[in-house]
Amino acid sequence: MIYLKEEIEQETLKYFNDDHLATNVWVTKYALKDKKGNFLEKTPDDMHKRLAKEFAKIEKKFGGDRSLSYDQIYELLKDFNYIVPQGSPMMGIGNNYVDVSLPNCVVVDSPEDNMSSIMESGKQLANLYKKRCGVGVDISKLRPEGASVSNAAGSSTGAWSFADFYSYIT
Repeated sequence: MIYLKEEIEQETLKYFNDDHLATNVWVTKYALKDKKGNFLEKTPDDMHKRLAKEFAKIEKKFGGDRSLSYDQIYELLKDFNYIVPQGSPMMGIGNNYVDVSLPNCVVVDSPEDNMSSIMESGKQLANLYKKRCGVGVDISKLRPEGASVSNAAGSSTGAWSFADFYSYIT
């Protein structure tokens, strides 16, 4: 079913007890939308049902004797009382309309102290960001400012200059 934005804003505002910020964040970031931008969920409760359905599939396949049912999982998610999922899982789990990273945050390998590796790390960052993922990278292996290098400059600009490069990519 497709919902009008005004309709889901009104219903979600009720869900969040007139909290406009929570409503705006959920509507703009986490409500399920198709590829045309049509809203397919009316409130966070619909999202919780979507998540519970997907988690129940995993429980059934891998949970064994201790697996949780859809109803048990839904009760844990319902109203954000026991579990508050991270943003990327709320947006991505059970969402076949987007290609997103489900982890909120990842760490990429530290670049080696050479330009090709530094640029490759930048490419990895960019590709992860486009999938809605936060990324960290350790640049402590890079030479400090003023260290000798065998290029035309003769000395390194330092790790901080590549931190600026990674920040620009971000």
